[in-house]
Amino acid sequence: MIKNERKIYVYSALLITLVANSAKLMALNTDGIIARYWQFNIWEYAFQFLYNMAFCITLLHLNLSKRKFLSIYRENKQWLKLYAFNALLVLAAIMLGSFLHTLLFGALQLPRIRVRGYFARFLLSSVMIAVVIRLILLMRESKNKDLINEQLHTAYLQAQLKLLQEQLNPHFLFNTLSSLSAIVRENQHLAQNYILHLSKVFRYTLMHSGNDMVTMDTELQHLESYIQLVKMRLENTFHIQINIKRDILNKRILHLSLQPLVENAVKHNMATALHPLIVDIYEENGWLVVRNTLQPVASEAESTGLGLTNLNERYRLQTQHEVEIHQTEEYFMVKLPLL
Repeated sequence: MIKNERKIYVYSALLITLVANSAKLMALNTDGIIARYWQFNIWEYAFQFLYNMAFCITLLHLNLSKRKFLSIYRENKQWLKLYAFNALLVLAAIMLGSFLHTLLFGALQLPRIRVRGYFARFLLSSVMIAVVIRLILLMRESKNKDLINEQLHTAYLQAQLKLLQEQLNPHFLFNTLSSLSAIVRENQHLAQNYILHLSKVFRYTLMHSGNDMVTMDTELQHLESYIQLVKMRLENTFHIQINIKRDILNKRILHLSLQPLVENAVKHNMATALHPLIVDIYEENGWLVVRNTLQPVASEAESTGLGLTNLNERYRLQTQHEVEIHQTEEYFMVKLPLL
């Protein structure tokens, strides 16, 4: 239980108790109607006040303690049990309060008046407690949404930074500049095209915010620029096959989902004329599948898997679905949920 909620419990219980027992204070006026039926007694009033306040705090605690007591029924949406147990608690508190009151301060000539008084006060208290519970639950929901958005933004920034680091690391720059140098010598027009696609790759990396979902069509269009760079560098040793039906192009995926997967395939697998690297992108049962032939290359830097972990975390936070990863002797496959 967080500290602020404890304060809310106490302050709410105090306010509810003051409201529910305010009528009793009217007995201080000896000429009033209340004074005809009940003589003000400071000790009797103190007992009623403290008992009512303890009831409020107990009911709040039982309903709001996370994964304990009555809150379990609410979390599991067992509404009938939740309301039934709360009603029983209220009735038990009324009967116990009436009994203890009679035991400590004696019986009235009309005992039903005392029971009715407890019933009225505790019913009013229960209604006000229900309002407080709802307000606290709304506060928790808002706080959880803010926390998820913050975690998602952090995960996205990490993914964005990781991708930029990959694009700016010496290996990537060496291959990119070497390819560009060779193209410039052979075909200046092609070199301009290469630079254009390279600029698109960097721009798309930076153009969206951390929570952006983009259409499949948008992501594939920008993936094309990266594919062109890879094809200019690897030539006929790299093949990519995109088999996406037109009716799912408007479905949404996370920004920067596809390029890191294709980049990982290029980075960690051999691509030769005899054994070209083949990447397939297709839809299957509501998932977008990115599959590449598995022909791992001995790399100076071992893969940490952080890129896939980060991508999975982004999907979990944003869509409440996780990425699926499968590996066979022939293929490495990543499945992304489509929304």
